[in-house]
Amino acid sequence: MFKGLEHTAIASPDPHKLAQWYVDHLEFTINFEYDGNYFVRAANGTMLEIIRSEGERPAQKMKDPGIRHLAILVDDFDAAHEQLRRAGVQFLSEPVNNQGNRLVFFADGDGNFVHLVHRQKPLG
Repeated sequence: MFKGLEHTAIASPDPHKLAQWYVDHLEFTINFEYDGNYFVRAANGTMLEIIRSEGERPAQKMKDPGIRHLAILVDDFDAAHEQLRRAGVQFLSEPVNNQGNRLVFFADGDGNFVHLVHRQKPLG
């Protein structure tokens, strides 16, 4: 009956700008646009819905309550990390090797936390 997550929504003061950031930096494609909001799609089919925000967002910390980050799966960690570094992406941590899995945290164009991950083998 329940098949899984179809998409996750991110509220942004400028949905077009943030959607384009995901296209330019993480190789997403704009899948659908409606009323100034966007669905962007990753190569594996997962989607983000980027909607217009209302009001100001308070400063966030990595472990505040609620959804904390998006995890972007890559097949070549070093190449992806270098591509983002060259593009001027703001990294929030140094790369870590954890039980053969490689990861690093960075901020998207609106400052949302994103986790770049390469897994030695799939979870579960």
